[in-house]
Amino acid sequence: MFKKILIANRGEIACRVIKTARKMGIQTVAIYSDADANALHVQMADEAVHIGPPPANQSYIVIDKVMDAIRQTGAEAVHPGYGFLSENKLFAEALEKEGVAFIGPPAGAIESMGDKITSKKIAQDAGVSTVPGHMGLIEDADEAVKIATDIGYPVMIKASAGGGGKGMRIAWNDEEAREGFQSSKNEAANSFGDDRIFIEKFVTQPRHIEIQVLADGHGNCIYLNERECSIQRRNQKVIEEAPSPFLTPETRKAMGEQSCALAAAVGYTSAGTVEFIVDGEQNFYFLEMNTRLQVEHPVTELITGVDLVEQMIRVAHGEKLSIKQSDIGINGWAMESRLYAEDPYRNFLPSIGRLTRYRPPQEVAAGPMLNNGKWLDSSRSDAIAVRNDTGVYEGGEISMYYDPMIAKLCTWGSDRATAIEGMRHALDAFEVEGIGHNIPFLSAVYDHERFTSGNITTAFIEEEYPEGFAGVELPTGTLKKLAASVAAMYRVAEIRRTRVSGRMDNHERRVRDDWVVTLQGETFPVVIDADPTGSTVKFEDGDLRVASDWRPGQSLAQMWIDDEQLTLKVDRITNGYRVRFRGADLKVRVRSPRAAQLAELMPEKLPPDTSKLLLCPMPGLVVKLDVAVGDEVQEGQALCTIEAMKMENILRAEKKTVITKINAKAGDSLAVDDVIMEFE
Repeated sequence: MFKKILIANRGEIACRVIKTARKMGIQTVAIYSDADANALHVQMADEAVHIGPPPANQSYIVIDKVMDAIRQTGAEAVHPGYGFLSENKLFAEALEKEGVAFIGPPAGAIESMGDKITSKKIAQDAGVSTVPGHMGLIEDADEAVKIATDIGYPVMIKASAGGGGKGMRIAWNDEEAREGFQSSKNEAANSFGDDRIFIEKFVTQPRHIEIQVLADGHGNCIYLNERECSIQRRNQKVIEEAPSPFLTPETRKAMGEQSCALAAAVGYTSAGTVEFIVDGEQNFYFLEMNTRLQVEHPVTELITGVDLVEQMIRVAHGEKLSIKQSDIGINGWAMESRLYAEDPYRNFLPSIGRLTRYRPPQEVAAGPMLNNGKWLDSSRSDAIAVRNDTGVYEGGEISMYYDPMIAKLCTWGSDRATAIEGMRHALDAFEVEGIGHNIPFLSAVYDHERFTSGNITTAFIEEEYPEGFAGVELPTGTLKKLAASVAAMYRVAEIRRTRVSGRMDNHERRVRDDWVVTLQGETFPVVIDADPTGSTVKFEDGDLRVASDWRPGQSLAQMWIDDEQLTLKVDRITNGYRVRFRGADLKVRVRSPRAAQLAELMPEKLPPDTSKLLLCPMPGLVVKLDVAVGDEVQEGQALCTIEAMKMENILRAEKKTVITKINAKAGDSLAVDDVIMEFE
């Protein structure tokens, strides 16, 4: 076995690989840029080599710098993770020339599957079901219209070298086909330097389902079931699960066998993923093959017990697969939530800064393992496993230079409902402060009736949140539970306050029992009857029993309301607490009856008028200014471009106006809500 491997990546995936290497007794080498000098993957590795400035194109994806790090440390193999150089055939070839093992597929397989047109032709020849379409080069818009008409609308117009949704258009008629062809061609040329376009049938009611394959260099290939990745935003996966709630065993088997046939056709070795689009009738069509480890691989590991990183390392070392297809079953259900450093209340714009608080839920290894082909089940049918793959820590910095994903939170349960319930509680307990993050949005999705039913497509977020995410309105029953919880907490805090050192008469003071709780526009008069084991909170229409070991100052409160457990994130505010729970962010006020009467008379504080200001929507870098003082601008006109986390965001005028003042210049770093310019 290898004695030392280098991980040509950063963040959570680098940490993930280091964990398995450590388990296998293999030393690890990390590489890092200036921005990652104190990163978690650098701290975890046995050695670390500095490779350049923060931008990836000056550090992590510069092949010569990575090769120098390999030579310096004597690493025998390289794991590329995902992204960066993971699907770069030139990197794989450079390693081969150097005599260093690439923990991934051969360069030829990377090249064949990296081009959408070539990969589809290979898939067709291998007997893989493909979307009806035209894979040849398309000369002009007229030809595009003719092809689209022959296929039948709607059609998808795609860039051959595309990815991340770039160079992609849907056309429902001739006019849209003509316009979409030219737009896709221009966008592909600008983004990839390759303007080749192809057209295929657009699948309605689509579900994004992918098959995990694992192949060795001795002719063996197995598939490890499927993952459903239909919850997507802007073609970016947000939630993944395994298995799919949609597939039948027959469809799963057909997809798995075709995926292995494709792997064999290109001489594939290592772990790889074949992606399919599946319609409402379980017809499935090949999309592409990802020649690397997928972000969402943990859910496959949780339901199969197979460590995919370990298998990749063993295959790269020349070993035969020790697992047969008959060993692969489906044990339980697993969910994965991608935690992003982005603000869901600001249209998911990237957020950067310091993690003033980062406290994931406790990881619990209650799930299954595969041991000599036999399942070792968890001891209880309602057991939950919690896994958090992360590359950050409290006090660390979220950089503007890299992907905004900060963690992958996974849960496992004996069935889908149990895994979802486990995820709800895990998200409730996940504390992140200092940056914007998408935990409230994730919580909202897991509570959505359409998601829990499994009736999902790739259009779920677009259809259910067409105006973006503005938080969650909790039902009255849940509000009562929160009111009871906070009333009990407030009473505990008041008792402590009356016992402050120096107040000699405190033992004679009594904390009142009657309070008025207001939250989310509703008011609940309550009376608290406390005893040594908890409190009975009496409402006008019934009682709730509250128990907890929470103490003032704790930011996480575990509450038991009757027999239900709630995990609340709490911060003290005037006359109450800020409470975050299941996607809602509430100010919960607890007042005496008289104070509540007076509070109703207070005027509402109005937010400041910012209609004449252009505020920076996220921390970022001013790339360019498109206007000058005195310019008259029209609605929709570009004003400036802000860059953050590899994304450029063009800020546009919302109405016709005149620029009166500009407060920033190209190259400036701005914080959220910094004033960029002012209007007439």
